[in-house]
Amino acid sequence: MSRLRIYDESRADTPVATWTRHADIARELGAAGVRFEQWEASQPIVPGASQDEVIAAYRADIDRLMQEEGYRSVDVISLKPDNPDRAAFRGKFLNEHTHSEDEVRFFVAGAGQFTLHIGDKVYEVLCEAGDLIGVPDRTRHWFDMSESPYFVAIRLFTNTEGWDSDFTGEDIAEHFPRMDPHPSARSG
Repeated sequence: MSRLRIYDESRADTPVATWTRHADIARELGAAGVRFEQWEASQPIVPGASQDEVIAAYRADIDRLMQEEGYRSVDVISLKPDNPDRAAFRGKFLNEHTHSEDEVRFFVAGAGQFTLHIGDKVYEVLCEAGDLIGVPDRTRHWFDMSESPYFVAIRLFTNTEGWDSDFTGEDIAEHFPRMDPHPSARSG
């Protein structure tokens, strides 16, 4: 289940609000300038589908976002618990950082947790299959895929070569909850 927990930046132990309905999550994130949408595939996607097949299933929504926001490239990333480099991949994004362009992810399968540090609030967003999140450029955030990552995600970029992370040097991410493994990762 998708979830948004909002914290005061100085109180990582207790959220001030928790939302699980998509409309509520979209409203709260929208007020903070963050896009949150639900997408549905236009055709069935089978396990092991190619990047082209995954993109084709969501082509209408991808094209809409590319038109609205000027994104110029799209790809699909997939990570499973048996990936030998999973700890290194996870570690790359666990510290607070920013990007010079939006970070847009649509979760086709599995889950990932984006935590956004906006003003004096921390927004922890657990995204699951069907969720799209658009983190605006220069937004302080971190991403956790858990110790046993499982996700397939569509990524949209403005820069066709991808983006670089600019780490803030702050240790705030160490004080907030990490993501639990997705149930699909635990069962297989």
